[in-house]
Amino acid sequence: MHHEGDDFRMNIAIDGPAGAGKSTVARKVAEQLGYVYIDTGAMYRAVTLGAQRASITPDQPTMLAELVRSMKIELAPGKEGQSVFVNGEDVTLQIRSREVTLQVSHIAANETVREVLGQMQRNLAARKGVVMDGRDIGSNVLPEAELKIYLTATVKERALRRYREIEGSQNVTLEQLEKEIAERDNLDEQREISPLICASDAVVLDSTGMTIEEVIRAIVQLSRTKLAEAK
Repeated sequence: MHHEGDDFRMNIAIDGPAGAGKSTVARKVAEQLGYVYIDTGAMYRAVTLGAQRASITPDQPTMLAELVRSMKIELAPGKEGQSVFVNGEDVTLQIRSREVTLQVSHIAANETVREVLGQMQRNLAARKGVVMDGRDIGSNVLPEAELKIYLTATVKERALRRYREIEGSQNVTLEQLEKEIAERDNLDEQREISPLICASDAVVLDSTGMTIEEVIRAIVQLSRTKLAEAK
């Protein structure tokens, strides 16, 4: 029950395609509101890394299901976003590799993987005061989230942001990134289980031509409006 004077906390869902800047934005919004940030993409990446290490491919659903059920995934607040632990091992850097990036949409299409991680994500959000980003948070994981944002930008813009992010660290051209981001969009939108979709009650924020700071400010503003309405 919500009593007068209680600190009302809500859940915020930020969905959108690859490279829209969701994790940076979600982390900063959580920081400003004093909420907990949960990077669901990191969880899918952790499963992808585990699958790659075990030589399990996306077309081995039974083995993949077994793997995800046996994994203990933990998220801890880190300096730059979230530190990710799998069975006690810090895999924060490993899950950002190019190999993982190219595979993650395929692994994320697996029904059991989505089911197990979705349940994990719901448990994490049960206490409220959570900012969660991903592909299907507002539509599937937290359909009751009080504020839903669909953060997007053109493929060109998203490729450019990703390119600046990894500049020099991974041998890849801007053209290559554009192609890969378009491919990931396609996979994420076409998959049968919880595809990337804009929830009907989500606020669409096209961040093309906006700075990260402007995006953060817009979302914090929206959440303050929501909080005021809830009081």
